[in-house]
Amino acid sequence: MGRGKIAIERIDNTTNRQVTFSKRRGGLMKKARELAILCDADLALIVFSSTGRLYDFASSSGMEAILERYQEAKEEHRGVLNPTSEAKLWQREVTTLRQQVQNLQHNNRQLLGEELSGTTVRDIQFLVNQVEMSLHSVRKRKEQIMAAEIHELNQKGFLIQKENIELGKKLSIAHEHNIELQKKLSRAMESSEQQASGSSSKAAAGLLLSTRVREPNIDLELRQHEHEDE
Repeated sequence: MGRGKIAIERIDNTTNRQVTFSKRRGGLMKKARELAILCDADLALIVFSSTGRLYDFASSSGMEAILERYQEAKEEHRGVLNPTSEAKLWQREVTTLRQQVQNLQHNNRQLLGEELSGTTVRDIQFLVNQVEMSLHSVRKRKEQIMAAEIHELNQKGFLIQKENIELGKKLSIAHEHNIELQKKLSRAMESSEQQASGSSSKAAAGLLLSTRVREPNIDLELRQHEHEDE
């Protein structure tokens, strides 16, 4: 069974209230620390328990620097900054940015396994969690890129296969067309040979006929010569 919802109202039982405060305070501090590190945020958290005990958390800039920055930001929004206060504000901003750069460089070196001599087990565990989260994100992104490349290659392979099928069809059609042309050429050559053979036969018959016509003429001429001699 799941946990029941807790009504958002004051807990009357003192013991339950203290237990809930301890758990929620620990979670709040953890979230504040993660927000400051993961998002590079300047963060200050102040909590007073019902008994008046103080619990606070501040990012790398420090509680005092963050509170001063908060006051100056309020003054800036109200439009009451004078030139001296503005110059002081920018000086503090430069100092804060330098500190943030140093903290980031230190954090990067720790992620690379350097400068871990003064860290606690909790800090090291947090670094391990950060590295594992980063590796998970990198691997997930790698898998996405590889999946996209595989999908693209599959699409290209499908298109190439489709083009091969189309080229095969065109080649088959061209082969059939070539066979038809060869048949037509063969028939044309046979027809030409037949026409040439017919023309030769007609020429021979004509020559024979002309020869037969000339033979009587030759006989007549011979007879005329004989009469003249007598």
